[in-house]
Amino acid sequence: MSLLSLAGLSFGRAQPLARPLSVDLSAGEQAVLLGPNGVGKSTLLQAVLDPALRLGGAVRLAPGARVGYLAQSGEALEGLPLNGHELLALTGATPEGLPEPLRACLPRRLDALSGGQRQCLRFWSIAAAPFDVLLLDEPSNNLDEAGVRALQHWLAQPHPAQAVLLVTHDTRLVASRQRRLRLEPA
Repeated sequence: MSLLSLAGLSFGRAQPLARPLSVDLSAGEQAVLLGPNGVGKSTLLQAVLDPALRLGGAVRLAPGARVGYLAQSGEALEGLPLNGHELLALTGATPEGLPEPLRACLPRRLDALSGGQRQCLRFWSIAAAPFDVLLLDEPSNNLDEAGVRALQHWLAQPHPAQAVLLVTHDTRLVASRQRRLRLEPA
């Protein structure tokens, strides 16, 4: 059964950014969304969540499916006096499996962490939470080599209960087992 289905989805603010896209993602599947800058990869992820960005077609989620969204930037967290434990608690994520160097970051406030540490915790707050569909927009932003390796390791593992739709320009994150979707300009 499909967790996320896009049927001829046309999206944008006033006019379509890309040709309509159709895809079905079931539990355990990952797809990477590729295309040139400005074609609307990030907007497509937002359109899954925001009907105002849908210009045609349909988005269907399996009944009861929960969607976790990792935006490109962490602006929504800026200025909030949260530590890592509190961030994970907000999404229901657990620290189980968190890379060891990040465990030391959990008691610290997010605004006291480096950009890469914050990004790793933001990713973990989505990936280790009870979401069925993960929308990941450029998750390797601000990560150092160790952070990218941890992200690659996570993506390479099977996640049988989750469907993942990934937007990235980082070719290190594109794995052979991921379905590749290409957005073409409208």
